[in-house]
Amino acid sequence: MTLEFRVQHDVDSDASPVRETTTPRRSGLFGWVDRHHERRAAARGRRVAAQLAELASLEHLLSDARDVVDHGWIQHAWFAYLDDRGRTRKASSAAALDVAGRPLVGACLVGAVVYAAGGPHAVHSQPVQRALDLVWHALAVEEGDPVMWCPAPDVRMGRVRDLTSWNDAPSRTATDVASLLLTAERVAVHESDRIVARAAAREAVPA
Repeated sequence: MTLEFRVQHDVDSDASPVRETTTPRRSGLFGWVDRHHERRAAARGRRVAAQLAELASLEHLLSDARDVVDHGWIQHAWFAYLDDRGRTRKASSAAALDVAGRPLVGACLVGAVVYAAGGPHAVHSQPVQRALDLVWHALAVEEGDPVMWCPAPDVRMGRVRDLTSWNDAPSRTATDVASLLLTAERVAVHESDRIVARAAAREAVPA
């Protein structure tokens, strides 16, 4: 049932149309300041959007790496693959390119991240490096703390060695590795929440 409320034409009503008012743009120096603030706000918005998009992509990459581990996990090498005769071979980081175009049957923690990002050719790409930053953070830092991005090259190599040593520990299991990757996904979510909160706090501060 539809209820209609009718107003008699001879009865005053508060429902008269409201004209929209816009604040006129200031001119001169004040206008330049306004436009400068608008450009800065727009630039911040683009940066925040780009950061959130990257973190969402990294979260997806880590989820794919977890699928790689679930299908086959190995130690003491980056990849396990089938050669032309159907035999299982292992490839270290130095021989990672041997895996290109061959069926993958297993990967270690670092190898799974590399493979999920596109394979051995992507090993030095930013998505791989940033994803490994998240994985190392999940391993070595209290969950909820900010991620320290872009470490020096020697520091980053040391972190890769940390992840490799952790993967190759005698007591390690595939479940442990998948769990660490899942924690790294949560780290990406925490970082996204932190960026959104920081942007909201900045917008709340009067210009």
